[in-house]
Amino acid sequence: MSTHPKSFKNARLVVADEVIDGSLTVDREGRIENIASPTETDGHDCEGDYLLPGLVELHTDHLETHYAPRPKVRWNTVSAVQAHDAQIACAGITTVFDALRVGMDEDADLTYQDMRSLADAIETGQREHRLRADHFIHLRCEVSAPDVMNAFKVFEEDDSIRLISLMDHTPGQRQFVSLDAYKIYFKGKKGFSDAEMDAFIKRRQEKASALAPEHRKQLSDQAGKRGIVIASHDDATSEHVEEAVALNTRIAEFPTTVQAAKASHEAGMAVLMGAPNVVRGGSHSGNVSARELAEAGYLDVLSSDYIPASLLQASFQLAEEIESISLPKAVAMVTSNPAKAIGLDDRGSLLPGLRADLVQVKLVGNVPIVRGVWREGKRVA
Repeated sequence: MSTHPKSFKNARLVVADEVIDGSLTVDREGRIENIASPTETDGHDCEGDYLLPGLVELHTDHLETHYAPRPKVRWNTVSAVQAHDAQIACAGITTVFDALRVGMDEDADLTYQDMRSLADAIETGQREHRLRADHFIHLRCEVSAPDVMNAFKVFEEDDSIRLISLMDHTPGQRQFVSLDAYKIYFKGKKGFSDAEMDAFIKRRQEKASALAPEHRKQLSDQAGKRGIVIASHDDATSEHVEEAVALNTRIAEFPTTVQAAKASHEAGMAVLMGAPNVVRGGSHSGNVSARELAEAGYLDVLSSDYIPASLLQASFQLAEEIESISLPKAVAMVTSNPAKAIGLDDRGSLLPGLRADLVQVKLVGNVPIVRGVWREGKRVA
């Protein structure tokens, strides 16, 4: 990682409510010092490219693809984290919440010990200054799983955990309202017969009924004591949203209906949707499209989910395709809005005094290409 240039010149700076031609200077502490009109100063020449705040990613499980690239294959955790980190940074993401699963379904091929090993590798990389992006941990808690509280206990002394999401993938509700779609998915994945599929669904539903409500309450209580932000997951109904509000939820991840997104937004939660949903033009599982929520004014935050490069692409795509969304407003969905939702007030905008987390972006056709990334003024990609 090289030292930071004193200034960035000849840039199209994406600030809170406009795009301005100008320059940006960085102080010795890696903070933004000043934003000025175009000047002929020394420093890094952006050549007319956009200069954005570093992207803030709240929910990506992309690390798992590096650690478990094939069934029964487990990669070295240090190598997996380094490879994931490099891809994250090269996508313009300077702050990332790595989503690790706790609470495993009976069909899961990973364990919470795997998740603990990955967390150790992330935290060691942070301490040794080996990582390009700034990493935090997001625990994806499957509330219907019998082992979720035991798995959560493994992380009870962990200060890197700043976010948990309360997930419930029980068939017949939330993401899997359609049992027909659920059966197609799992019969193809597991090779179940009709009878085996019906028995599998029954077991899942019985477990959720017995376990999920109490696990939600216990996890909410633990998060409150530790100052961890809570996210709901796949809410579909107003009842789901009411439950989330009662649990002090601040972020609504991937609501599956307009009704749930609207209720979450009006309740003051930040509504988060997947950037791949935007890029592809719809949900891969047949739920509400992110674009529909954006047009209605109910979309606050985008997450790359499983494709790091989608975060930047989706923001430019929304600005291009939706008249009511300017480029600064779209960029806020991947910078200042997620930073605010998670309580990081030192980053996410091009403002004096904030961290000089910066991304230089050039449009090639309508595709944004990352040409440079700086974290606290130091080049990392």
